[in-house]
Amino acid sequence: MSPSLDSLRIEGLEVACVVGMYPHERHSSQPLRVSLELFLDTREAARSERVSRTIDYAAVAAQVVFLLRSARFRLLETAAHSLARFLLSPPAPDEGRAQLERVRVRLDKPGALSGFAMPSLEITRSADEVELVRETKPWGFVDVVDETRDAGIYRLILTPGGVIPLHVHRAMREAEFVLTPGLRCQGEPVAQGTVRRWPRGAAHIWENRTEQHQGILCVDAPRFDPDDEVAVEGEPADVPPEPPWGPMAGML
Repeated sequence: MSPSLDSLRIEGLEVACVVGMYPHERHSSQPLRVSLELFLDTREAARSERVSRTIDYAAVAAQVVFLLRSARFRLLETAAHSLARFLLSPPAPDEGRAQLERVRVRLDKPGALSGFAMPSLEITRSADEVELVRETKPWGFVDVVDETRDAGIYRLILTPGGVIPLHVHRAMREAEFVLTPGLRCQGEPVAQGTVRRWPRGAAHIWENRTEQHQGILCVDAPRFDPDDEVAVEGEPADVPPEPPWGPMAGML
């Protein structure tokens, strides 16, 4: 490890999620323990005392919880790989965080062997291994973080004035996590860290009325199908946000 890199750790994070390949594991959640080690140079953050020069560990923990709860993984390997790709993604325009150079992801599955033993997986990945596919949209662009057999993980970036028009999904379930302050959802302002889970057929709209880029972390299950995104007219659906997770509750 380069001597210029520091290590920020998040340990003991417990998430109930769907992870497993056997039939009894595909339809019910089970506990997963997550430990992260994030490598970056923190000297500029120390000098400036600005969180935008480092990593907001409360936000990262909330985003990891969101991803694990929203995407259904068949293997620990798939879950760890997806988390690493997201964490190593380059900051989006106006996102306000540092670039991670390396990550170590450890996942423990305490219930997998009925208490006789606990399987775990630990992977290490570097930023130079991650290259996101970027798709241009009328309202901004989409970064494809990862796509599995069961789900797709995407970062939606709305340019200033960008609007994702009112639309529904007929087949996909969609969950969205607000990455930046300044977005409007269903015509109302939404705070950073807000989570919306859209049932099939629920009409929703996102707007960026600011002069900065705004971001959304999105999980589609199954993976995104452009033919399943149908523009509609009328009123947005009344879908309340999910209660904020843990430490984020006092920040919204």
